[in-house]
Amino acid sequence: MALLQARLDKLWDFSDPVTSEARLRRAADDEPDAGVRAELQTQVARSLGLQERFAEADETLDAVAIADDAVAARAALERGRVRNSAGDPDAAIPYFTAAVDAASRPDLVFLRVDAFHMLAIADAGQADEWTEAALGALEAVEDPRTLRWRVALHNNTGWRRLDEGRVEDAIASFETARDAATRWGTPQQVQWADEALAEARFLL
Repeated sequence: MALLQARLDKLWDFSDPVTSEARLRRAADDEPDAGVRAELQTQVARSLGLQERFAEADETLDAVAIADDAVAARAALERGRVRNSAGDPDAAIPYFTAAVDAASRPDLVFLRVDAFHMLAIADAGQADEWTEAALGALEAVEDPRTLRWRVALHNNTGWRRLDEGRVEDAIASFETARDAATRWGTPQQVQWADEALAEARFLL
C-alpha cells in the first residue's frame, strides 16, 4: 500500500508548516500500514525542514524504516531538501540523485519528477538538463495531478531565463507554465503565472 498524493495534498499547507506538521504527525500516529506510516514520517521531516528545524528533520528521517522504493525515494528527497534549505545544495545533490534512482518504477513517476525538479534547483549549472529529464518522465503520464508538475518546471525555467536576461525566452516559459496551470493546476498557480508574465512583459 502506498501513500496517495490526494491524501497528502489534504494534509499539506506549505504556507503553514507548523499546522501541517501537526496534521502529518496525527496521520502517521493513526496509520495502521507501516509503509504508509513511514512515508508520512518523511513528510513530518519535510515540515520540520520548512521551519528550519534541520537537525530535528534529520532525526525524524533517521527513525524512518526504509521498507520499499516509495519510502526510500521520499526519505532521500527530504534529506536533500533539508540540506538545500540549509544552504548546502552540493550536499543535497547526491540525495536527489538517489531519489531519482529509487523512484524508477512507473508508479513512482510523481516522486521521480519531484527529484528531477529538486536537482534543477540544487544543481543550477545543469538545471536545463534536469528539467528536460523531468519533462521527459512526464511524456507518457496521463494522471492530471502528476502532470501538474509541468507548471512548476516551466515556471522555474522562466525565472532562470529572466535572471539570465533572456526576457523573451522567460515569457515563453511563463506562457507555457500558465497553459499548464490552466489545464492541470490550481487557481493560485494560474494567478502566479499571470503575475510572472506581467513582470516579465514589463521588462520588454
